[in-house]
Amino acid sequence: MADASTTTLQGLIERLQAGDPQARSELINRSCDRLRRLTHKMIRDFTRLERWEEPDDILNSAALRLMKALKAAPPESVVAYFRLAALQIRRELVDLARHYYGPQGHGANHASGPPNVGQNTPAPEIDRMTSTLEPGKLAAWTEFHEQVDALPDAERQVFDLLWYQGLSHAETARLLEVSEPTIQRRWLAARLKLRANFEDE
Repeated sequence: MADASTTTLQGLIERLQAGDPQARSELINRSCDRLRRLTHKMIRDFTRLERWEEPDDILNSAALRLMKALKAAPPESVVAYFRLAALQIRRELVDLARHYYGPQGHGANHASGPPNVGQNTPAPEIDRMTSTLEPGKLAAWTEFHEQVDALPDAERQVFDLLWYQGLSHAETARLLEVSEPTIQRRWLAARLKLRANFEDE
């Protein structure tokens, strides 16, 4: 994020904190490009969802969640705002995954194959998930994000900005107003804790 963009968004957040309801939609509109990039990045863990949902539709639904979250509790900073946005996108993706690829989901029981199956043509296979959306892996993926949310705040901030939002160490250090070595220490500490929790995965 450029400094000017950060300054603009921070001004909108301050308006929101002061009780200006119009600032909510302006904040989302001004950050729409970044939210779109964030959605496209995060959907990589849910590649088969793109068969049923367009990324922009997912973003729109996540934006509605974000609007409600902003109304309930305005963020304190630009960093907190983008962390909140990432949380709403994650929740939308997980809910869609459960909807389409849960035990009764259309995607989990949808037959993929040629439209006209002859007598000598093998029956089409059910479109079972072979990646993150298999029931066991989906549960592990969800637990992973819950473990991220349980990290100490300083480490969770760094993990969120580096891993979810794809910022560099230098950008993260600038946003959090700490040194790059501090970012590196917090990043390593977060990864070690998550690795300990998921050592068998």
